[in-house]
Amino acid sequence: MAEGFSDRTELLIGPGGVERLRGASVVLCGVGAVGGYAFEGLVRAGVGRIRVVDKDAFSESNMNRQILATLDTIGMEKTEAARRRALSINPEIRVERMDVLVSEETVPEILDGGFDVLVDAIDTVRMKVCLLRAACESGMRTFSSMGAARHLDAGAVRIAPVMKSRVCPVASAVRSGLRGYDASRVTCVYSEERPIQADAGRDGHGKSVIGSMPTIPAIFGMTLASEAIGYILGNEFRRA
Repeated sequence: MAEGFSDRTELLIGPGGVERLRGASVVLCGVGAVGGYAFEGLVRAGVGRIRVVDKDAFSESNMNRQILATLDTIGMEKTEAARRRALSINPEIRVERMDVLVSEETVPEILDGGFDVLVDAIDTVRMKVCLLRAACESGMRTFSSMGAARHLDAGAVRIAPVMKSRVCPVASAVRSGLRGYDASRVTCVYSEERPIQADAGRDGHGKSVIGSMPTIPAIFGMTLASEAIGYILGNEFRRA
C-alpha cells in the first residue's frame, strides 16, 4: 500500500485489523448507484481482494447518483471503471472483473473462489433472489441492498436480517423469493420510508427508469460496506 494509506484506519482498529482487511476477499455484485459507494468504502478501508460483477456500462443518466460515473467513464464498462479507481487509491488491491449478468447459469462462477463475504447491490429482483438463494445454500455471509430509489429520508434507512425487513416493496419480493431457504446469514439495508410515487422516465436507450437522488444510494452503499467491514474484522473492530 502507499505510505500512509492505512495510518488513520490503524489508529481505530489497530495493526491486526488492518491486516485482517488486507487479507479479506469480497464479491460485489453491482457497481452502480449503491454498489459504487459500497466499492468505494471497501477499497478505502483496505480490503485486499474484490471481485466486481456487473454487465453494464456507464451512461449520462448515471451521472446524478453513481460515484464512478464521470464524463471520463461514460461508455466504459462499470467493472473497468471500478478497477481503475481502486488502483488509483490502493495500487496493491486485487480487483477481479466479471462482466456478466447475474443468473442461474453465472451464479456458481460468481460465488466460486473462497470469498469471505458477498455484497449484493443489484436492482433486478429476479436476479437478486437467484443470487441470494445460492448464497443461502452455500452459507456465505451476505449483505444485500433492497430498494434505494424513490426515497429522500436518510433517517429511514435501516439494517436488519432480510426476513425481518419491512415496508420496502423490494424487500417484500425478496422475502417471498427466499421462503424455504435459510436466510439467517443475509443482512439487508432497506428504507422504512414508503416509496415516493413519481412518474417513471426513459434513459437514452429507451429503458424505463425511476427517480433517485445521490444521497440515499450513497448511504445504502456505505452502510453495506460498513456491515461487511465489521463482519470481516470481528473482534478486531476496536481500538488496539
